[in-house]
Amino acid sequence: MSERWGDGPHTALRRLLIVGTVMAIAPVGCAYHGISIARASTSFDSPESPLFLFGSGTLTPPNPVSKAITYNPDLAPIGAAMTARLIPSTDGSTRAELTVFGLLPNRGYAAHAHTQTCGVTADAAGRRFQNHLDPAATSRAPSSNPRYANPNNEIWLDVRTDDAGAGTSSTTVPFILTDRAPGSIVVHEATRTLTGPGHAGTAGARIACLTLAER
Repeated sequence: MSERWGDGPHTALRRLLIVGTVMAIAPVGCAYHGISIARASTSFDSPESPLFLFGSGTLTPPNPVSKAITYNPDLAPIGAAMTARLIPSTDGSTRAELTVFGLLPNRGYAAHAHTQTCGVTADAAGRRFQNHLDPAATSRAPSSNPRYANPNNEIWLDVRTDDAGAGTSSTTVPFILTDRAPGSIVVHEATRTLTGPGHAGTAGARIACLTLAER
């Protein structure tokens, strides 16, 4: 019987070479696809990407490693707990939330985001965080101009506790946090933040601090 065209040894060898070539090419295609996905994910983590900040801890006496510190145990007792979240939104805003447990009952506390992390001294947290910086503010004369010291340009989280010393507060500010972001939430002795000219943003002594970190 005569051999049909295409069934000979040369054709079989040709088929084997074609299959091997396809198998060798396939992994390269998959690897390239994976690289393109990885690059897309990495670009989201660039310095311009919105940050999600989080902090949580129980208040301790001042020390170099604590993430939650009390500077006045009479107003912010040791063992009281604080949790904060700063969550970016796709509309260009940020939602900030603060929850406290174990503070004095039925009392107001002023609270703000500050530029630095907590430290052994109360002033380690730096100034109040501002989206648009007050050019007249200094370390000795914090911003008190309502044009800059206001709840739309800063992050204010004044909270009032219940009978058990627990409370929650939240706010939404019209900006997102990227390469410049707050390092802490500072609780003050005043029951609320002042808003008038020359006093805007002030709230008395710092009594507790919670360090924030990117999550």
